[in-house]
Amino acid sequence: MKSFKLLSLIVLGSLSLHVQAQNQTGIIFPLGGNAYSSNQINDRDNSRTITNKGITNWTDSTEFITAFVRVAKPGTLSISMDDKVSIEGQATLGFTINNKTTSVNFDEKKPITGKIGEWNIKDTGYVVIKISGISKTKNQFPSITNLLLSGTAVDAKTAYVPNNEGGFFHWGRRGPSVHLNYLQPDNVNAEWYYNEITVPVGQDKIGSYFMACGFGEGYFGMQVNSDTYRHILFSVWSPFKTDDPKSIPESHKIKMLKKGTDVTAKDFGGEGSGGQSFLNFPWKAGNTYKFLLHGKPGNDSTTTYTAYFFTPETNSWRLIASFKRPITQTYLKRFHSFLENFSPEQGDKSRMGTYNNQWICDDKGNWMELTKARFTTDNTGMKGYRMDFAGGVINGSFYLKDGGFFNNYTVPKTIFSRPATGKKPEIDFSKLP
Repeated sequence: MKSFKLLSLIVLGSLSLHVQAQNQTGIIFPLGGNAYSSNQINDRDNSRTITNKGITNWTDSTEFITAFVRVAKPGTLSISMDDKVSIEGQATLGFTINNKTTSVNFDEKKPITGKIGEWNIKDTGYVVIKISGISKTKNQFPSITNLLLSGTAVDAKTAYVPNNEGGFFHWGRRGPSVHLNYLQPDNVNAEWYYNEITVPVGQDKIGSYFMACGFGEGYFGMQVNSDTYRHILFSVWSPFKTDDPKSIPESHKIKMLKKGTDVTAKDFGGEGSGGQSFLNFPWKAGNTYKFLLHGKPGNDSTTTYTAYFFTPETNSWRLIASFKRPITQTYLKRFHSFLENFSPEQGDKSRMGTYNNQWICDDKGNWMELTKARFTTDNTGMKGYRMDFAGGVINGSFYLKDGGFFNNYTVPKTIFSRPATGKKPEIDFSKLP
């Protein structure tokens, strides 16, 4: 935890502020990794107010900023400014916690008191700091890089994104990803893998990827790309480790064997590289969707993976794609599901999905139900930068939840068991498209 010494701010020249020393310690709280704009929809928005530098280019008086910090004990929380604030002309901002607002006047020609205000925090959990633009004489409100947080509620267990090392402003604002790692029987040649997902109404936030069938070499699930645009996504990684698909040698490239109607197939990169396919499909929250994956090793040191998606709207299976992976001879392994938010601007919103009726089928046609799963989170959660991650069992199904800065989190590596359904999938493999 970074610390600083407080208290008063003195203007140096017209814009720069300086923190003088006192004996109270606290944290430097960077807005670039912990704040959100009420107006910004996605990271392609050219009018971004929150950047890695914090609050910038803020002109709209109807826009407001929310920043989130999690305290591990009740007490006082004080907010002050550091030396990375700039202002042209005059402006007034409102800082609000728990409906108590302190107004702060900024003037490029006058000094500003370091301490903005102090609030009494009565419970542990996330504290929301709302910053509103009240008035300004020039085009922009103040640009603010950091806040300084101190008080008896602040200690070594306070959770926030402390810096941008490793690009964590991006990952921290996205929020933690969460996973279900299904426990499977040993020595099984699993050729088929089946899972179901139901996203509760209202939980299908933009940026969500509800991944159903994760395996050792790829993943298969459904995304929310925009208010009107949704994908069924199936990808297989190349055995050649790179984020640039153009650098993959021909002998290591994923080969597409076939794809379904209206499915787009292409290379992908950025988080490993390989073959990707997606179907634009308007799946709906509240409906249950079924996912089926086939994986079978060939005799030529390759393995073929084929993904099928069942739509209740048509009561039928659809082919997504079939990929051949070179330098690979394996049946399906490392069964898992996950939930992630891939849009940093949507990390202040919570999302949840339920995952149920997981089965595998071996190369002899024997079905086995998977009823135990280990819950895990990613590095953002494990570092304690974000604590809004959860998973477990609800209404007989596994569930995953992340984002939105909720307070009750699930201890990573906890193993959960769901009730067995005993209802193996009724699928005629010979009739699949």
